[in-house]
Amino acid sequence: MEIHEGHIAIAPPPGVTAWDVDPYDAEILADPVEYYRELRAKGAFAYIPKYAILACGRYAETREVFADNERFVSSRGVGLQDFQLQEPWRPPSIILEADPPYHTKTRTVMARALSAGAIAGLKDQFERAAETLVDELLEKGSFEAVTELAEAFPARVFPPAVGLAETDRRRLLDYAAMVFNAVGPDNELRRAAMAKAADVVPWITEHCKRYRLKPGGFGRAIYEAADAGEVTETEAGMLVRSLLSAGLDTTVAGIGNALWCLASNPKEYEALKRDPALVRAAFEETLRFTSPVHSFCRTAQHGTTVAAIPIPAGAKILCVLGAANLDESHWPDADRFKVARRTAGHLAFGTGIHGCVGQQLARAEIEALLKAIVAKVGHIEFNGDPVWRPNNAIHALDKLPLVFRAD
Repeated sequence: MEIHEGHIAIAPPPGVTAWDVDPYDAEILADPVEYYRELRAKGAFAYIPKYAILACGRYAETREVFADNERFVSSRGVGLQDFQLQEPWRPPSIILEADPPYHTKTRTVMARALSAGAIAGLKDQFERAAETLVDELLEKGSFEAVTELAEAFPARVFPPAVGLAETDRRRLLDYAAMVFNAVGPDNELRRAAMAKAADVVPWITEHCKRYRLKPGGFGRAIYEAADAGEVTETEAGMLVRSLLSAGLDTTVAGIGNALWCLASNPKEYEALKRDPALVRAAFEETLRFTSPVHSFCRTAQHGTTVAAIPIPAGAKILCVLGAANLDESHWPDADRFKVARRTAGHLAFGTGIHGCVGQQLARAEIEALLKAIVAKVGHIEFNGDPVWRPNNAIHALDKLPLVFRAD
């Protein structure tokens, strides 16, 4: 058995085309649409010799692999590294990188903490914060939307919702960058992110402890499950850590990507202005169109087949969610952004038992912000060229110069 990049190196299965591409090349990560298109054109799967893995980008096969937690497991890591073969850089997430029955226990605790009732109780706070921030930016007129809006809004509302007694936007974002870049190979992106570990990881670990969390937030709700004996104190801290690692960066990406979509498609923004009830649909279309989480891996737990392709045990499969969400065979006019599109079934939040447990929180935050923008901003215009930030798992903007003009 040959080990490559921390996983079993497989040979190309019969009927699968070898494709000499690096999915983690910085240029592809910054502008992946042509890569997505070619991956789908290769068939149900492509074999990537650089990493000796399979990749899928068509909707049907990607959904099948991503949703079938019995054949294709997460506990061996959602990146290239196989946790059965190599120890990960930090203890695995006990919700994202876990399988049933353990995953069932931890997800139940997290889902209760992030219940619809708990999130509904934050609606007024989110809306007030959104209106205040949009008013501030309208007064400025031109601004850098990644730092001043996409990062600024979640940084105002997310840490208090968790119950963090102390917050540090940069450390929270740097930790998320570490977590998501760590799923890729040992490339420059991963090394640059991990170089901050000595500063960031101890701070995160400390602020996940019970005494660092205020009563009434999601964090303390998780620790209440420890008091009830559902999880241990250590597991509660790890669940808070998972909340911090996934709850900020992906929301930042969703906000920035939504603004980019609306600025790029002024007629669609006009349609949204005419019918503000489409705010949620517009956000879901942003998720489909830009896939903030562009790729995660699964590991074949045993030999199996998908689309008549034999997949050997231990094979790593790169599920390219961004490509699947642009599959023309599933989404008519997939390469067009339409605020009124019916997007049920998109894979941006995952699917199956590992569907994003915090997706309703992300929706609540971003819908509050989009509602304020639609109500107050007449026109969204670029004030320079957008710049995308390469990341081994996240498709997000690095720079987004915008102008808000009032009605």
